[in-house]
Amino acid sequence: MSSGGRPIRVLNVAEKPSVAKAVAGILSQGGGMRVREGRSRFNKIFEFGYTIRGQQCQMLFTSVTGHLMELDFDDRYRKWHSCDPIQLYRAPVVKYVPEDKLDIKRTLEEESRNCQWLVLWLDCDREGENIAFEVVEVCTQANRHLNVWRARFSALIDRDIRESVEALVRPNQLFADAVDVRQEIDLRIGASFTRFQTMLLRDAFHLDFARDNRNVVLSYGPCQFPTLGFIVERYWEIQSHEPEEFWTINCTHNSDEGIATFNWMRGHMFDYTCAVIIYEMCIQEPAATVAKVRQQEKLKYPPHPLSTIELEKRASRYFRISSEQTMKVAEDLYQAGFISYPRTETDCFSQRTDLRAIVQEQQGHPVWGSYAQRLLDPGEGLWRNPSGGGHDDKAHPPIHPTKFSSGESRWSQDHHRLYELVVRHFLACVSKPAVGAETTVEVDIAGELFSASGRVILEKNYLDVYRFESWGGSMIPTYTFGQQFAPTTLTLDSGVTRPPTLLSEADLLNSMDKAGIGTDATMHDHIKKLLDRCYATKDSNTRFSPTNLGEALVMGYDDMGYELWKPYLRAMMESDMKLVSMGAKRKAEVLETCLEQMKACFLDARSNKAKLFEAMEVFFERSGRSGADEQQAGGDITRRCGVCQESDMVLRRKPDGNFMVGCLGFPQCRNVVWLPGSVAEAAVTTNTCSICTPGPVFMIQFKFRRLEIPHNYNVDHLGCIGGCDDILKQLVEICGTGSRSTSTIPSRAGPTTTSSSNQQRNPRQIACTHCMQYGHSSNVCPSQVSHSSMARSQGVNQQNGDSSVPCETCGSACFLRTANTANNRGRKFYSCQSQGCNFFVWEDNLSNNNGGRRAEPANVGRIGHGRGGRSGRAAADTTFMSATGDPVSGRRCYVCGDPSHFANVCPSRGM
Repeated sequence: MSSGGRPIRVLNVAEKPSVAKAVAGILSQGGGMRVREGRSRFNKIFEFGYTIRGQQCQMLFTSVTGHLMELDFDDRYRKWHSCDPIQLYRAPVVKYVPEDKLDIKRTLEEESRNCQWLVLWLDCDREGENIAFEVVEVCTQANRHLNVWRARFSALIDRDIRESVEALVRPNQLFADAVDVRQEIDLRIGASFTRFQTMLLRDAFHLDFARDNRNVVLSYGPCQFPTLGFIVERYWEIQSHEPEEFWTINCTHNSDEGIATFNWMRGHMFDYTCAVIIYEMCIQEPAATVAKVRQQEKLKYPPHPLSTIELEKRASRYFRISSEQTMKVAEDLYQAGFISYPRTETDCFSQRTDLRAIVQEQQGHPVWGSYAQRLLDPGEGLWRNPSGGGHDDKAHPPIHPTKFSSGESRWSQDHHRLYELVVRHFLACVSKPAVGAETTVEVDIAGELFSASGRVILEKNYLDVYRFESWGGSMIPTYTFGQQFAPTTLTLDSGVTRPPTLLSEADLLNSMDKAGIGTDATMHDHIKKLLDRCYATKDSNTRFSPTNLGEALVMGYDDMGYELWKPYLRAMMESDMKLVSMGAKRKAEVLETCLEQMKACFLDARSNKAKLFEAMEVFFERSGRSGADEQQAGGDITRRCGVCQESDMVLRRKPDGNFMVGCLGFPQCRNVVWLPGSVAEAAVTTNTCSICTPGPVFMIQFKFRRLEIPHNYNVDHLGCIGGCDDILKQLVEICGTGSRSTSTIPSRAGPTTTSSSNQQRNPRQIACTHCMQYGHSSNVCPSQVSHSSMARSQGVNQQNGDSSVPCETCGSACFLRTANTANNRGRKFYSCQSQGCNFFVWEDNLSNNNGGRRAEPANVGRIGHGRGGRSGRAAADTTFMSATGDPVSGRRCYVCGDPSHFANVCPSRGM
């Protein structure tokens, strides 16, 4: 308290110079404040008078710049070769003020000697609490009689700052202990594994991303590696995906009210035979009967209040802003007083928060001001108290606007976007849900159910202001129960299963959040570290791919048996740290348990280091260069990539000698054109294709190996990879595309290798469902040709004695040739020699009376009577399609093509 009526001298310490200036300006009311220099020229001292709880005070305001102290090993353990890394799990650690912070320390010592109170204005999270105790340690060493207080605030606005100075509390030692645990665990584990893997691998491999290979650090971090693990695991899922063809029946109906698209309620089928049988049942009895009409009200609820992770995810998804940049811009907006504290896990507002006052401040905005006025108008009925997401860190409220702005002149585009997102999100979360009417119609066609749904929005409500998300949907025509109609189209369509996409930044943040990797304040730092260490790359769509280096490190640790790249271990650590902050576990207990566990992991990793070395060898041999630089591999440019629209497609020769044209944007863009395996030489020319667009598409001069191509093909060929070159297409079918097996891509079980001399089929190809052969798809299967006519026309070329048949497409002679693909090597086939004709048929299918059939195009016709005497007659504008996409007229067995029966009773079935 005061002595002799003199005011108390209060030393106030903020976490950043800008915060110190902002708080001092608010408390001094802009007048009577004196500014003087401290020992550090960046951390000035602000002096002014103020009254706290009726007590006159002389306020001195200064700041630190983040952490004042660092944790490190004792001097004799700091050098990399000073000790065995295993000793780092027990080596003494010290917390000290580094050289660049000594001026700040001197300022705190000098000012605290003449003060009675110390008030800490650090960020109100666990990290801020730890910094607060670092300040306390320095100041109390200079003046052990200091009365220490803590100010808790969430926004740099008058109301919050004045309330916090009137409600000072004591700092929380448990929060600081939790950070101490995290720092020591990360230091010991990170240093031991980083030294181990760097010294093991740095000298053995040339890392192209490092200018000086001797100084490169292959870091390991308990949060960093699980984050990398998410990226690598998704990449492996994509690489190991085997496309599988499926079939589905689609139905549309045109009426005066519009078009309705009915989806098969079975979804799709992988069994072609079953799909065709069901489809033929439907086209036999194509009349659709409405079996159910359901109408119901649907609500689209507004988002929960905004937490840090949600802010980062939405900024990445809507604006393609990285999490690191999001936090930097949010910090700027917070320090300028426009939004609340941006590092918070809380997604529910306290009942004490005056939400209407926050909305009221936004009424003057030229864009969303009118909506704010409607929200506050009881007659509009738009207001709804926000629903919480169930998270509360007890430190800060959700992120919300704290000051009105129509846009500051010094703001960047990211500042404008992020402020708009925060405001619109807040206005949305205090609004009523959007209301829609949804209609679902189910129809029965020959016992098969199809459904269509439509939605119309009745009340947009929060969607009026929350422009970042929409509630799609359209109306469908009116149907009544029992109504019958003839489908306009009824098609059997094929599709292929797709692999998942690469992880976007929003996906990665979501995975980290669910697994408990890092905190809301550190997640973006872990992601940035992966990019800085060249363990991963990020494309323009914010999607992540591992580099060869990152993938090799994960594979190596996975082979050891310890899944150090998995999130479980770190999630357990984070849980224990939270228990320390709550007082449920002791700091020493958590440290002892965790470090003993990781020490055992380290010993096993070191004893199995050969597996890490082998994994690196496999990956670097596979690419022939470092993972960070592999996408920069050169080649002659053929065209601009039509997939990513950013990089060029270049001609490359793979290590196995085969050629390909691939995108320079690899691994973000995996667009590739595989060339025939019979190419001996290839070179990009200056000639351009006059057909393919967008151009220019430079043509390639090919030289083929004579013994690997049919005799009627020229050895030299000027070709185009744009898609118009039928010669290249035919040679790919005949000769394959060389070695590109997934066996060279590591699976989670570990890397494997195969001989590059063996030809492999494209792993993305699937067997034709008609003849079970590779090299073509089912809709162009040669076995579907009418074999009886071909067999009758079979003859011999009179000039050279070669067997030939007439082409059914153009009438030219088709000569007998021999396939050279891995799955059909030695098998005979006929192929048309005419330029531009794609006719193709296997020789052994010509004599097969029970072979496939060729679907005959026909105009729209009428469907005959169905089974059970029901009329299946369709309307004149109805089109029925076969699995090949050709219109079908009349009934026909899909096995033998005979119109006198269906496939389920075909005598040739199963032969």
